[in-house]
Amino acid sequence: MNERQHLPDANRLSILASTILLAYAISPYVNIPPRSFGVTLFGAVYSLNFDFGLLLSLLVSMLAAVGADWLIRDHPELRETNTMQHWILPALTAWVLGVPLRNLQPGLEWWVVFAFGGILLILVFVAEYIVVDLADDLHAPAAIGLTAVSFALYLFLAISLRAAGLRLYTMLPTIVLSMALVALRTLYLRLNGRWCLVWGVAIAVIVGQFAVGFHYWPLSPLSFGLLLVGPSYALTSTAVLIEEKRPWQTLWIEPVVMLAIFWGMAVMV
Repeated sequence: MNERQHLPDANRLSILASTILLAYAISPYVNIPPRSFGVTLFGAVYSLNFDFGLLLSLLVSMLAAVGADWLIRDHPELRETNTMQHWILPALTAWVLGVPLRNLQPGLEWWVVFAFGGILLILVFVAEYIVVDLADDLHAPAAIGLTAVSFALYLFLAISLRAAGLRLYTMLPTIVLSMALVALRTLYLRLNGRWCLVWGVAIAVIVGQFAVGFHYWPLSPLSFGLLLVGPSYALTSTAVLIEEKRPWQTLWIEPVVMLAIFWGMAVMV
């Protein structure tokens, strides 16, 4: 039996990863004063803060998305002109990596996060390249890995936002938009290339409602993150099983079990 495996070009991958990591590596040594903007709505004043770290994260996320497209265009089995689905997770990974790097002072802990984030980013690029070909021998483990990374990144993002003590109006858009991207990518992977936009939006809105409620509870950042990931995974899994037309007698098992596990961990921590 002939093996069918495709891996990205090492030169392209190294250029892409090193460019992104170089941008983050020099960020602690660039000092640009933050700017604050006030917006008045219905008599209430909302303050929006912009700093160099936030701008850098946005630029690096766009670079990761464009770089993923550049990398995947080299795939010999690429049959589609639109590769947007492969931009989502690299951009989200680059964005989430910037959250702790903006808040940590340069030192051993900063470099540990930097190194771990760099390895994770490279693995995401490689996995995205592999899943282009549904017949690739490594497609199944790559898809599973991307799904796991998606929800791990979402957990880390929720923990970081909670730890930063942001107000609800600044935290909620990030929570909802990130969940929509994670749900859409997971559904696309598990349903072998089918877009389910309605499911993605519905899941994001429901998780946003959970975030609003949990925001006012006296929760630790880790508990807050686990309480959000529980329904996030359960709802996404339910959507997949419904689209696969699984019998209702067994459809509920995976979502309920995973929800119980995440919420059980949230209670114990």
